[in-house]
Amino acid sequence: MSETKEFPPPVKWVDDRLGIGKIGRKNLRKVFPDHWSFMLGEIALYSFIILILTGIFLTFWFKPSMAEVEYQGSYSLLKGLHMSEAYASTLDISFDIRGGLLMRQIHHWAAVLFIAAMMVHLLRIFFTGAFRKPRELNWVIGFTMLFLGIIEGFIGYGLPDDLLSGTGLRITNGMIQASPVIGTYMNFFIFGGEFPGDEFVSRFFTIHVLLIPGLILGLVTVHLFLVVYHKHTQYPGPGRTNNNVVGYPLMPVYMAKAGGFFFVVFGISALMGALLQINPVWLYGPYNPAEVTAGSQPDWYMGWLEGAVRIFPGFESHFWGITLSWNLLIPALIVPPAFVTLVALYPFIEGWITGDKREHHLLDRPRNMPTRTGIGAAFITFYGLLWIGGGNDLVATHFHVSLNNVTWFLRFAVILGPILAFWITRRVAISLQRADNDRLLHGLETGVIMRSPDGEYTEKHQPIGTFEAYELTARDRIVPHDIGPETDEHGVRAPRRALNKVRAALSRFYFADAVQKPTAQELEAAHAHAHDADEIHELTTETETYREVTSDRH
Repeated sequence: MSETKEFPPPVKWVDDRLGIGKIGRKNLRKVFPDHWSFMLGEIALYSFIILILTGIFLTFWFKPSMAEVEYQGSYSLLKGLHMSEAYASTLDISFDIRGGLLMRQIHHWAAVLFIAAMMVHLLRIFFTGAFRKPRELNWVIGFTMLFLGIIEGFIGYGLPDDLLSGTGLRITNGMIQASPVIGTYMNFFIFGGEFPGDEFVSRFFTIHVLLIPGLILGLVTVHLFLVVYHKHTQYPGPGRTNNNVVGYPLMPVYMAKAGGFFFVVFGISALMGALLQINPVWLYGPYNPAEVTAGSQPDWYMGWLEGAVRIFPGFESHFWGITLSWNLLIPALIVPPAFVTLVALYPFIEGWITGDKREHHLLDRPRNMPTRTGIGAAFITFYGLLWIGGGNDLVATHFHVSLNNVTWFLRFAVILGPILAFWITRRVAISLQRADNDRLLHGLETGVIMRSPDGEYTEKHQPIGTFEAYELTARDRIVPHDIGPETDEHGVRAPRRALNKVRAALSRFYFADAVQKPTAQELEAAHAHAHDADEIHELTTETETYREVTSDRH
């Protein structure tokens, strides 16, 4: 009873029946680290909340029906034109419902922001190694949310039944029909008959407002629960280890900052919805399978898939009366799932190659894992080039170059570009590692030239601060996976020897040319060249700090 006397009567009434006081006190004081990059996940979360709120508003007036009606609304240029109820209700929301256009545009911009924030958040987690044990499952959950968000955005994009969204659906229809054996059946199931059918808007609407949002909401709950359970990752720094979290408590500091940031995201989304036009469906007209909007482009997050289809050479094969359209099958049904699967399973692949089974709560600097950083750059380059391919016609018209030349360039670049990006990024990361080691061993160049009694000229170096030295040394020494002996002590051949050889070779490649951090002995030897007593004192203090870091991490 004494624990609940401080609660107001309503809260005490709830606590007496649910026992939330003890749980609340513990969790409201949970500490979270403070860094600007952690806000990326918050932007995605707040955008999702905005999507739910604006989506509820739009469902009051949107009519998910393909029934044909004659438009008699406020937009005079389309008055008297026959169209679906879905398109007519979208026009009514835009022109006849007070605040309707604003809500439509906030909803659309929030969808774009939601997916963009998840992508950048994913990249932050990848490059800093936040996906390592014990967070592999949370990586898969987060990536699944991104995948569902893209599908959700595409389905919502098709609901108005305008000419632009219909063109995108027509492309999707072609990709579905390219599936061997099951393509026709899948097409009839999705569209309720021959494209465009009479059922797809109502079916898409159910998926868009119930199924996928419910799945995302469930995954968000599990994702946040695991963040709390595993404790938040943090960047290296004095006092930060794998066994603690340095930051601010959830209540009141973090809650106040998070609440304020939510209104910032909401305000920016509302400002974009009010001032920046997006998806003006009245300019496109209702969907007609015989027409295509000139220069039509999908929302940016679908551009890479369309780009893969556009730049792939057109050829097909015929087997036993079955036609395989490789120009759709490979870029639309093989490459994207393979790419998505590779990204989703990357934490497990890296863990197997490196043999690292430890728990990690401190983040990596991207330069300290050159191969992983290079792989990330290769992924971005691959995605970006396909994205450009999705707008190859606009690239050709805006820059006055041949469309064929753009397409042929991208066909080679999408293969060679990621390889080049990997190599360059990896070499840059290794160079930055060497520069860090040079700062640790010799300090900062001061530009002051000194002459010794025997006539030798040297430059005076200023030792770096303790805080910076800690950040530069708070990383593990890299050890490639050891294949082990051919046989054990009893002469029995080790199992899976061939697989272990492959794993060892990949591990050597993964850690090839990586620069190890200096040992304490190397640091002391370098500091012995200090030129004055003050410098010697500072470097000695730094060496002791380094020894503490080294002992903690071993």
